[in-house]
Amino acid sequence: NMENNKFFTVLSYAAAIMAVGMYVSYIPQIADNLAGHKGNPIQPLVAAINCTLWVAYGLLKKPKRDMPIIFANAPGIIFGLIAFFTAL
Repeated sequence: NMENNKFFTVLSYAAAIMAVGMYVSYIPQIADNLAGHKGNPIQPLVAAINCTLWVAYGLLKKPKRDMPIIFANAPGIIFGLIAFFTAL
């Protein structure tokens, strides 16, 4: 029904916004890494791999790509890899 569709639309946007926020929150860790206060590189690497798999899923899904999944996880690839490499 229409009310159920609206709920899932709002839920999907909220989840996508929170996912992007989670990956953007790597910025302080990246800044600390660059300042010489290195964090553990494992978690951001695993996050980047996870996000790569989700983006691949979103791109390859048939009959229609899953754009919210792609947009929610693409920042995780970028920020996860930056956090990983700066922590080394």
